[in-house]
Amino acid sequence: MTTVAAYAAPAAKAPLERTTIERRAVGEFDVLIDIEFAGICHSDIHQAREGWGTAIFPMVPGHEIAGVVSEIGPGVTKYAVGDRVGVGCMVDSCRECDNCKAGLQQYCTGSGGPTWTYNAVGKDGQPTYGGYSQKVVVDENYVVRIPDGLPLDVAAPLLCAGITTYSPLKHWNAGPGKKVAVVGLGGLGHMGVKIAAALGAEVTVLSQSLRKKDDGLKLGATHYYATSDPKTFEHLEGTFDIILNTVSAPLDFDAYLSLLKTDGAMVNVGIPEEPVHILLSSVFGNRRSLSSSGIGGIPETQEMLDFCAEHNLGAEIELIGADQINEAYERVVNSDVRYRFVIDTATI
Repeated sequence: MTTVAAYAAPAAKAPLERTTIERRAVGEFDVLIDIEFAGICHSDIHQAREGWGTAIFPMVPGHEIAGVVSEIGPGVTKYAVGDRVGVGCMVDSCRECDNCKAGLQQYCTGSGGPTWTYNAVGKDGQPTYGGYSQKVVVDENYVVRIPDGLPLDVAAPLLCAGITTYSPLKHWNAGPGKKVAVVGLGGLGHMGVKIAAALGAEVTVLSQSLRKKDDGLKLGATHYYATSDPKTFEHLEGTFDIILNTVSAPLDFDAYLSLLKTDGAMVNVGIPEEPVHILLSSVFGNRRSLSSSGIGGIPETQEMLDFCAEHNLGAEIELIGADQINEAYERVVNSDVRYRFVIDTATI
């Protein structure tokens, strides 16, 4: 066991505070990672504030982890001390179900599903703690390699924001000749724009206002529209092959579905805390689909990192000290970040 410093929420909705946690001893197939940077995802806030239901406290959030391997177990073959690595939203799964065997560990159908990086209980019966900490011990099969071309600070958010947008864009065949709309230009949305453009798609940003239009165009979008203007939905009716919805607030889904072409898909990667409703007539007439996507498996996460390195895609970040975490949470809720807060864990 190793005692490390961390920032944790002691209870639901409580401010995060500095504390210490115990990390397990390095097992046969484990790697010990010295965490250098940890991204702040809106999911961290949903869970720390129990927006998605009852949670486990104290909670150390953080599933966008980038660091360097400092120790390996005797059975480890994939990594060596000094390797640049990342850890995303999960640290284990059953490894035996069809999805796990297919590299879709995020959809594990084993008992309890995947073991999430935090706010979960591992196979050892102990709670998992995330990346707002100095070190983490993870089985080598749930660690990915960060290519040398990606600085660790801008790579950290790719472990959630990158794979959460890359996976559906690949699955629904975004590429040349396809028109992709990205709803929301935040932590997820800005990576969705970058990745869709790099895949060769024609990208449109749909945002409440035109406040971030210049940013959206610089990130790779060809078009930018304000959804607060009713004329937007009239003008764009039947336009898109794919709509990637990155916001975690309830929308008028019927209005957005009207923007799809025949056989188009609206894919949701944000999870609202409130119920949402649609009319079946919104999908009936043109064989449109309303779907969702959750992060990506370990092989696809590695593929995404390699793709981002090849295309020089990192997150747009604001680097903060650990003592700014609570302020950062409020700014995320108020959409006051361009586009991802990343904690310099040396400040913990």
